[in-house]
Amino acid sequence: MNIKGTLIPIGGNEDKGIEKSEIYTLEYITSGILARVVKESGGIDAHIVIIPTASSIPDEVIANYKLAFGKLGCSNVHILDIRKREQSELPESIELIKQADCVMFSGGDQSKITKKIGGTTIHEIMLKRLKSDRFVIAGTSAGAMCMSDEMITGGSSTESFFKGAVGMDKGMGFISNLIIDSHFIQRGRFGRLAEAVAHFPNLIGVGLSEDTGLVIKDGNHFEVIGSGMIILFDPNNLHHNNIQILEEGTPITLTNLTTHVLANGDQYDIEKRMVTVLPMDAAFC
Repeated sequence: MNIKGTLIPIGGNEDKGIEKSEIYTLEYITSGILARVVKESGGIDAHIVIIPTASSIPDEVIANYKLAFGKLGCSNVHILDIRKREQSELPESIELIKQADCVMFSGGDQSKITKKIGGTTIHEIMLKRLKSDRFVIAGTSAGAMCMSDEMITGGSSTESFFKGAVGMDKGMGFISNLIIDSHFIQRGRFGRLAEAVAHFPNLIGVGLSEDTGLVIKDGNHFEVIGSGMIILFDPNNLHHNNIQILEEGTPITLTNLTTHVLANGDQYDIEKRMVTVLPMDAAFC
């Protein structure tokens, strides 16, 4: 695909807030994954821009990221806290994105990112730099889910596998051939990702477990990082998919949905739909 930049979507981690709703929770990223973000960005001298737009508690999120990156030795950490769409057009915002080696989106509500940043000047700069520069875009939870063209906006796990359980909208378009979900195993989001790929059977569904992410190179090849697993739903060989003819609230039928469970070090070629796993004895070395 001739894309020089790197995407690092991360599935989030355990909630640290009081409220159950994700927009009210504070997420921490373990040093292992965050250290990989720093490495891919060029090391501790990289210019890293944190965008907590998705969060409803930006002050706490900002403090958390500053502390985490500081522990890793990073000193060029900047904050771009966009609360209104017009802030995406400010000269100082544009300059930060032009100078950044890495942009990192926090968790929260992914729709806030698309509404306040999508289609703006800084969004266009990110898209261009992702294609032409050694530029990193990372994001956790909502910040990961917003990366795809077709973005999951929500959906009840208790109503999984019923048509209409998942909400979809246009994402930031950093990658076109995946649909990304987060907190996947912990929150039982299998049904809503299955419905998402039923709606878009040309795309691959990626369910990111907490403390787990992907390092996506050239827009096509990725490596799994972190302590958990990812679930891949490949609908390319579906034998039966009745979602188009169903009424809302009706159970979905999908047959021959190819599923992969991958963990740290495993790799995947999106175009070829080919898995490369670590040797069986690698975990014992």
